[in-house]
Amino acid sequence: MESVVFDIGSTLVREDRYWGAWADWLGVPRHTLSALVGAVVAQGRDDGDAIRLLRPGVDIDAERRAREAAGRGEWLDESDLYPDVRSALGALRESGLRVVLAGNQSQRMGELLRGMGLPVDAVATSSGWGVVKPDPEFFRRVLEFGGAAPGDTVYVGDHPAFDIRPAKAAGLRAAHIRRGPWAYLWGDTADAAMADWRIDSLSELVEIVAGPAGPSSP
Repeated sequence: MESVVFDIGSTLVREDRYWGAWADWLGVPRHTLSALVGAVVAQGRDDGDAIRLLRPGVDIDAERRAREAAGRGEWLDESDLYPDVRSALGALRESGLRVVLAGNQSQRMGELLRGMGLPVDAVATSSGWGVVKPDPEFFRRVLEFGGAAPGDTVYVGDHPAFDIRPAKAAGLRAAHIRRGPWAYLWGDTADAAMADWRIDSLSELVEIVAGPAGPSSP
């Protein structure tokens, strides 16, 4: 294995703050928006539809700009990371692997992640690339960004349909991390079963791809 590429939301970053901030901006209870997000995604819809249900006809990009102008835009600090993130990324990089982040996120989130001084080689977002998962072009970019052959690259993500299935279709190896709502909601699907490894923490991933024995069989 030469390169490990990570999804961001619900893989490295908890999304509590993200959706909580949207609920506060919209003036609704946080639980209300959280429940709507779960409902629309379970229906196979975009999570932004939860906001559209609360504010029919809303221009979400315009609302993002309004939040930024009001000093209430996207933000990130150490408390937003899962506890195992920094240590696992460091261990993988110290083992000689190229470690990169690439997920469906805004350019602003990319800037925030770069500013945290994480032990990674590079950070990319769908907004910066102009293509979103599960589009095959996203994973072509992942391979280019990771700098290794598909069979020598692991993509790590929580969402079976957006992370695991398209990564495998592109020839990558894939690790499904079981945390965040989508990992549990879709955890028993055929997409999830395509993963080379199913893990509950990033420390498990370190043992798999950077441990003394190297990558093991699924």
